[in-house]
Amino acid sequence: MPKVGDKVSDFCRPNQDEEEICFRDIKGRWLVLYFYPKDNTPGCTTEACDFTAALPDFKGLDATIFGVSPDSPAKHRNFIEKKDLGITLLADEDKSLCEAFGVWQLKKFMGKEYMGVVRSTFIIDPQGVIAASWEKVKVKGHIDEVKQKLKELQG
Repeated sequence: MPKVGDKVSDFCRPNQDEEEICFRDIKGRWLVLYFYPKDNTPGCTTEACDFTAALPDFKGLDATIFGVSPDSPAKHRNFIEKKDLGITLLADEDKSLCEAFGVWQLKKFMGKEYMGVVRSTFIIDPQGVIAASWEKVKVKGHIDEVKQKLKELQG
């Protein structure tokens, strides 16, 4: 997993509308990049709805939010429409972005091991450097932590 102070490598991923979003084009502003396991599941829905509700606060902090999961653009579009989300979701079907950020890991559930996304969030500064990160995120209260850290960083 990249650490605070590491520079983010360029990446391009399709969003829910199958438009390619490239890091080089969004660099220059504060970014909140959060990784989650799967669209339309309870924790992921809560997190996406919380980020959507907090969008005005993040815009006030000049920050853009991107959610990333291995789901397809079509699944993202369905998730956004079903839950009335206001955030942009990036599709990482080949999991290479998840792997680059170290969030594609071995997980255990009910005695079974499998590979999956460990819920994680990164704040990336306008220079493209990781300014803060959270691994194994607990959804409740997380968005407030991210906002608070962003305010501190912008200080």
